[in-house]
Amino acid sequence: MPVPVRVAAGAVGAAIGGLTYATMIERNAFTLRHTTMSVLEPGATPLRVLHISDLHMMPNQRLKQAWVSELEALEPDLVVNTGDNLAHPAAVPAVVQSLGGLLSRPGLFVFGGNDYFGPRPRNPFDYFDPDHERIFGDPLPWQDLRAAFTERGWLDATHTTREIEVNGVRVAAAGVDDPHIERDRYETVAGRPNPLAHLRLGLTHSPEPRVLDRFADDGYDLVMAGHTHGGQLCVPLFGALVTNCNIDRSRVKGVSNWGSRMKLHVSAGLGTSPFAPYRFCCRPEATLLTLTPVSHGDADFDEAASVPPLAAETPS
Repeated sequence: MPVPVRVAAGAVGAAIGGLTYATMIERNAFTLRHTTMSVLEPGATPLRVLHISDLHMMPNQRLKQAWVSELEALEPDLVVNTGDNLAHPAAVPAVVQSLGGLLSRPGLFVFGGNDYFGPRPRNPFDYFDPDHERIFGDPLPWQDLRAAFTERGWLDATHTTREIEVNGVRVAAAGVDDPHIERDRYETVAGRPNPLAHLRLGLTHSPEPRVLDRFADDGYDLVMAGHTHGGQLCVPLFGALVTNCNIDRSRVKGVSNWGSRMKLHVSAGLGTSPFAPYRFCCRPEATLLTLTPVSHGDADFDEAASVPPLAAETPS
């Protein structure tokens, strides 16, 4: 076989192998990430927060549902869900059953665009333009999902302020609707949060700078977001190719600083669009954050603890 033909055949084989891995293996290699952040007021009790985002649940995704249901064993003090739970109009029961006992724990949530509208096929090059035209799919039953969450005790933080006390820690929280589809109305929560709170927490689905700047200006300690999927397709030694929003690639997942004192945590999420069912060098994740009091000399760390993947499921 001539050398050019062998090279071409090798390239095709590598591409097929990579696509098979990204579609069948890595997108099911669910990971629990552990992160410690010093953001609480001095003297506060440490707080364990489970951050879940971007489930993009389909009714038949049994492996994802089983893995998510095991998160209850972590016994977090607080659960934060930053949206895009749905990918199918019949997926609400699967989401609720998967979250299981977590819904009985204190929780806060905001929704993303894929709670309101179903996914649609997209030109993959659109993701390189964060301001590309939004194309909405069929409406999803977000009202049913919201009712299921709130009936179990979770608090909707969308365009409102909430104050809860968890494990002796007073949390002042506020959230906005999804900035990615321009549903955010920060003016509804604008202003400085309760200065007596041990933690001032902001929630948004998409970590758009215009929203993060407002939270930082108002004195929030931490903002939690999702949406980016960690880039979903990453290149070794380079990282994410895109963020699908206006933050830079260095902030596409994990912890970063925003402004002089606010922290940002972006979840790489647990799912994908059914029309793009692959991940590469970017495993699906949930994050258990241990929030500790601020003191001199504290340093954050972000360490992933891999949970063995369950058997691969076929793309849906």
